[in-house]
Amino acid sequence: MEHLKKTTGSKEEQYAMLLPQIEALLEGETDQIARMANVAAVLHETFHFWWTGFYRVEGDELVLGPFQGPVACTRIRRGRGVCGTAWDRCQTQVVPDVHLFPGHIACSSASKSEIVVPLVREGRVVAVLDIDSEHLSTFDETDRKWLEQLAACMTRTE
Repeated sequence: MEHLKKTTGSKEEQYAMLLPQIEALLEGETDQIARMANVAAVLHETFHFWWTGFYRVEGDELVLGPFQGPVACTRIRRGRGVCGTAWDRCQTQVVPDVHLFPGHIACSSASKSEIVVPLVREGRVVAVLDIDSEHLSTFDETDRKWLEQLAACMTRTE
């Protein structure tokens, strides 16, 4: 397998370079766990986030999927915390300070800000991409825009 090109420059430039590389990495791979594992690794390696991973919808819970970073919460109920809220509302959640988010689930006290992007297939959320930072206000509209494009890429059926 070819190595991904190292990305430098602004966050916008890094995402712009990274998205086609991720699309190429996912091409032809149908196993969702494998797809999630590689995407988590690429995002984590590129941006050096505190925690980068996926939670998969299993019944009435989100269940921990592939991730990079410290140990995480294993199960999250619909509507609970940032991940459960993104799932319940089917809407990206950008949280500048997780300690101010009502019902935040503190898997790690080191996490300060978070973005959670739902992966939607055929009108329903099948997973969420969860990224945490150990700094306040890490995520913005640039992250939302590009990570939503990435989520759409991940849920396309081949």
